[in-house]
Amino acid sequence: MSGIIGKKVGMTSIFTEEGKNVACTVIEAGPCVVTQVRTQETDGYEAVQLGYGERKEKNTPAPLQGHFKRSGTTPKAKLVEFKSFEQEVNAGDEITVDLFVEGEFVDVVGTTKGKGFQGVVKRHGFAGVNDATHGQHNRLRAPGSIGGASYPARVFKGMRMAGQTGNARRKVTNLRVLKVMTDKNLLVVKGAIPGPNGSYVIVEK
Repeated sequence: MSGIIGKKVGMTSIFTEEGKNVACTVIEAGPCVVTQVRTQETDGYEAVQLGYGERKEKNTPAPLQGHFKRSGTTPKAKLVEFKSFEQEVNAGDEITVDLFVEGEFVDVVGTTKGKGFQGVVKRHGFAGVNDATHGQHNRLRAPGSIGGASYPARVFKGMRMAGQTGNARRKVTNLRVLKVMTDKNLLVVKGAIPGPNGSYVIVEK
C-alpha cells in the first residue's frame, strides 16, 4: 500500500468524456519527502515515512529537528507511514503526484468536520415527538426511553444518545482519479472526501 499526503482544496464539477457532469474533489497531493525508511532489521517492520507541509524550526521539538536533518530535509508539518511502497525509495527522495494515473481507484483518509456536542435528532436522526400538542412543550427533541426498570437495571452498551459528533477519522474507498495535474501537484477524484477545506488527507493506492 503506497500513497501520498495532501490537503483538501475543495469541491467542483467537471465534464467526463461521456458528457456527464460529475462532482469531484480537488486534492493538493504532495510533494512529499521520504523522512525515514523503516526496515525489519532496525525497526521490526517495514514501512516508508513521508513528510508533508512546512513547519517552523522554532516550533519543532529538538528530537524531531534531528530526525529531519538526518533525512536532509526541513521540518515537516505532517508525518505518515505507509506499510509498503511500489517503488524503491530512500531517505530524502521526493514523492509527487506522478505516483497516480488517471482512471485508477484510490482510498482517501480524512478527519470529518467536528460538530461539537449534539442531541439525538442531529446525531442519529431521531424524529422527536413531532406532536407539539397535549402538553408536549419541552419534549420535541428528547431521546425518549433509554432502558427498562428493575430489569435490566442498566443501560445497554451502544445505546444511541447525545454526544460528540464529527471530528472522527474516516476512510472513503474506491474513488476514481479523474485528473492528475503534475504541474500544480493537484489530484482530482470523483465524489466527496471527509473534512473541511484545507485539512490534511491521506491518499492510498
